[in-house]
Amino acid sequence: MEKTYVNALSKGDQKAFEVLFLHYYPKLVFFIAGFVKDAELARDMAQDVFLSIWKDKEKFSKIDSFGSYIFKMAKNVVCNYFDHVVVDEKYVTEQLARPYEFGSSEEIVFARQLQDMIDVAVSRMPPQRKRIYMMSRVEGMSNQEIATKLKINKRTVENHLTAALADIRKVIQLCLLFLC
Repeated sequence: MEKTYVNALSKGDQKAFEVLFLHYYPKLVFFIAGFVKDAELARDMAQDVFLSIWKDKEKFSKIDSFGSYIFKMAKNVVCNYFDHVVVDEKYVTEQLARPYEFGSSEEIVFARQLQDMIDVAVSRMPPQRKRIYMMSRVEGMSNQEIATKLKINKRTVENHLTAALADIRKVIQLCLLFLC
């Protein structure tokens, strides 16, 4: 049955797309939410996957397993998201470490406000999450070093850091919502 809908999708059939969307969308949201821990973000990311599917629908006639393929797409979307989060955080950290390089006093003020928002988010974290975040971002320890020092699993460290970044992102989004 799935192959029939996928073939119809590759020919531009909107009904086939709708059937596949209704079948896989909730599963993708659940899958993605397991990584990003944010239901709204997971829904947006799942919609992005389906938008990509619709844009490249012609190539799906050659796909053996549509389900496997879209979960691979979802995994790539999640990986890209975390890559961007890490890059964004590193950029902010680097900029805050070198305030004299900012082009204007407004940028310096914004950077300080951003650091204040991050500090607020960190202060509200549970003790273990805060400790792991500080060891990673302030002390510069690797995930493995933190795991060894705290005698916990490396994956636990990664989970705490993911949650810490989500906490920071939420505080910044809320603050920007009220500032803009």
